[in-house]
Amino acid sequence: MPISMQPFTIKYQPKKTNEIMGQDTAIKKLKNFVVDFKKQRKNAALLYGPSGVGKTISVHTLANELDLEILEVNASDVRNSEQINSMIGSAVWQMSLFSKGKIILVDEIDGLSGTKDRGGLLAITKLIEKSSFPLILTITNPWDYKFNKLRRKTEMIEFAPLDYLPIFEILKNICNNEKIKFEEIILKGLARRAGNDARAAINDLEILTIEAKELTKKSLEELGERNQQDTILNALFKIFKTTDPNVAIGAFDNVKENLDEQLLWLDENLPKEYTNPEDLAKAYDKLSKADVFNRRIRRWQHYRFLVYINALITAGIAVSKKEKYNHHIQYKPTGKLLKLWWAKQKSMKKKAIAEKIAEKTHTSTKEALKATLPYLQVSFKKNKDFRNELINELDLSKEEVEWLKK
Repeated sequence: MPISMQPFTIKYQPKKTNEIMGQDTAIKKLKNFVVDFKKQRKNAALLYGPSGVGKTISVHTLANELDLEILEVNASDVRNSEQINSMIGSAVWQMSLFSKGKIILVDEIDGLSGTKDRGGLLAITKLIEKSSFPLILTITNPWDYKFNKLRRKTEMIEFAPLDYLPIFEILKNICNNEKIKFEEIILKGLARRAGNDARAAINDLEILTIEAKELTKKSLEELGERNQQDTILNALFKIFKTTDPNVAIGAFDNVKENLDEQLLWLDENLPKEYTNPEDLAKAYDKLSKADVFNRRIRRWQHYRFLVYINALITAGIAVSKKEKYNHHIQYKPTGKLLKLWWAKQKSMKKKAIAEKIAEKTHTSTKEALKATLPYLQVSFKKNKDFRNELINELDLSKEEVEWLKK
């Protein structure tokens, strides 16, 4: 493929470790692990962090600088123990071609978290124990309970989420080389929208400028916010495992849980994470103030308080501790969340039945809930013939029938 036709992500892929932005500490740890592998207590390193922050490319550039052969396998392609032992098993003890040193890279270990792996994760854990060469694994979220054994067997190296400024510098360099016209404020806007993912930002830049060779405000608005829905566990990790307010502040930006659920998750897991009483007291002070603001919103509809709430429960809690805790906690939901979930399920069934009644009676759902459903429910319980007719007329599901009986 001609150079001019290469995607930007390939064309501007870093060739040296010093070209990788924002990961100096992680790359230094990785290099020390590989160079001093014989002295390491563990045979594998686990590189963890969000997508697009440089985990995989760091391994490739380091192997190139140290003149090492690299064997790369994507975990999604080798999902069971037989495939893993076939592709990786012999490589962990055989000398590389031309008697060079070797790195074995198993990318995206998250791909082994499903139920169809049939021993894949266990096979890798066993291979780590007998590997004669550095075995490097990459993962987005290492804190899932399924990876407990893997964490104990590996040297964990964090690749932190990228701030928008390093991403902006990467995009600016590409624009200058490709003669793409841009305004700095618009390019910074594109960097922010990428959600810490440099690779995604580069792809967006290429898509938006492929024809006009210019990044405009209009094209940026058309792109819209990148829809990256994060999990509540990742959000808690960003808050609890950092003392940098800039990392924590956006933790809840892309989670599906509402504010009340976020507060409950924090309340349940704070005392497990913050074991220092002084740290815990400061964190709960921030959480309690957020709850006060939340109640004021409910009472007076002052939604401008939301910005204060977010700052308190993210950056506020993150900086409440003197330093990051090294222990690893399996974050769990509170029992209140389960009760809320059950209440929500019951409410959804009730509303679904009311909607069917409203359609048949040509009334609103609100009116059906208030005036019709309570009376139908009484007859539904007492009169078998009426019950059968209503089931057929409204086409009620088994779950809806059970709800009406109760």
